[in-house]
Amino acid sequence: MGTRLGEETDVRPKPMVEIGGKPILWHIMKGYSHFGYNEFVILLGYKGYLIKEYFANYFLHQGDVTIDLANNSVEVHRNKSEPWKVTLLETGLHSQTGGRLLAARDHLGDDDFMLTYGDGVANVDIGALVRHHDKHRAVVTMTTVQPEARFGMISADAQGFIHDFREKPPGDLGWINGGFMVCRAKVFDYLLDGDGTIFERAPLENIARDGLLLNCPHSGFWKCMDTLRDKVQLNQLWDQDTAAWKTWD
Repeated sequence: MGTRLGEETDVRPKPMVEIGGKPILWHIMKGYSHFGYNEFVILLGYKGYLIKEYFANYFLHQGDVTIDLANNSVEVHRNKSEPWKVTLLETGLHSQTGGRLLAARDHLGDDDFMLTYGDGVANVDIGALVRHHDKHRAVVTMTTVQPEARFGMISADAQGFIHDFREKPPGDLGWINGGFMVCRAKVFDYLLDGDGTIFERAPLENIARDGLLLNCPHSGFWKCMDTLRDKVQLNQLWDQDTAAWKTWD
């Protein structure tokens, strides 16, 4: 529900909060599409109908239109399409992450699939991630990242005088789940608590315990849009044409 984004998510789901005039969900999908992956299953919950509306009226959102009320017709101009096939699944308002994934089982079959969240952008090499996964027998291959620290550091002498103030470098917090994953269908065997399954708890813990959770470190750009501050920073990067996650033309 993105409660830490304040008024933004009072009116829209978190994946529809915009960067550069486009939902962050669009940015995430463009990243996958750049590597040739164009079939998506989107797991809907809070205000999911707004995501349905966005894709159902994609041309209206993207291009110019002439609406002839007298003739009940709509003409779209300068429309730019994407080669996407998008399945939109209602997975419940209060379902946990694993429960939402479980709801997609019938749409994913027995093939490997990729999984990510709807609020993070990165310049992950998706092709390399898939190749790394294919070389091993892991049930889940997880991209891990080193998040930026939010606070600076000081150093003081024995008398308490501060002599240095500097930004805390990335990496001091260690490695965390970056959210870009590749999964085998066997992952569904670990989702045992139905809608209440929290994917990041027992399922991933048990997969790791079985020696089937593979790490794929990513040292490039990664940022999760968790707060209004994050949203402002991402929009600044986009406006300055320094958005490192923009891997497409």
